[in-house]
Amino acid sequence: MSRNYQKRSSKEYNLFRGIFQWITCTLVYGMYYRIAFNLKVEGRENVPKKGFFIVASNHVSAIDPFLVIYAIQRNVAYMAKVELFKNPVARFFLNILGAFAVDRAKLSVSTIKTVIGLKQTNWCLGIFPQGTRETEGNMDNINKGFASFAKTLKCDILPVAITGMTKDQRKIFRGKMKIKIGKPIPYNNNIDEMMVLWSKTVAQLSEGMR
Repeated sequence: MSRNYQKRSSKEYNLFRGIFQWITCTLVYGMYYRIAFNLKVEGRENVPKKGFFIVASNHVSAIDPFLVIYAIQRNVAYMAKVELFKNPVARFFLNILGAFAVDRAKLSVSTIKTVIGLKQTNWCLGIFPQGTRETEGNMDNINKGFASFAKTLKCDILPVAITGMTKDQRKIFRGKMKIKIGKPIPYNNNIDEMMVLWSKTVAQLSEGMR
């Protein structure tokens, strides 16, 4: 992996990548899961039509980024662990979809610059506050990084909850997959407060979908 995928220019978040992401997430993943697994989306009216924000959801499966993008209908640049970029196939798709690498052990200056540059585009920042996949309904192991970015960038956090994604629940034509979008959480200078509010909101959204 010769290129540093922790650093991306705002120019890379262009029309081509936006269209490719829309085709992949809406026409491919969105349509397939809507038809095959009865995917339902609630709360789209809560998604800001313009402006920069952080979309933060619980993380229960590998396809969460695709489905969240389909759900909110905005272009999203996701943070992805740097290890994923070591696989040539994964790296190709992550790159073309606009994802960028992050070292979870130590946040690099390149990653911070990428996030700051992203605010100058019409894309949003996608983060999974739990970092890795967790059991549905589990709101433990929340990293404060997303709230720190919200404070630094002075942007709101859009809470999203995903349910019905376990292997037992993913029954073709009988599934009950749901994505529920909450109202944006306004940024403030209290990182812990934003983190707790996000956790409570996603837990409430998840409970309301069962």
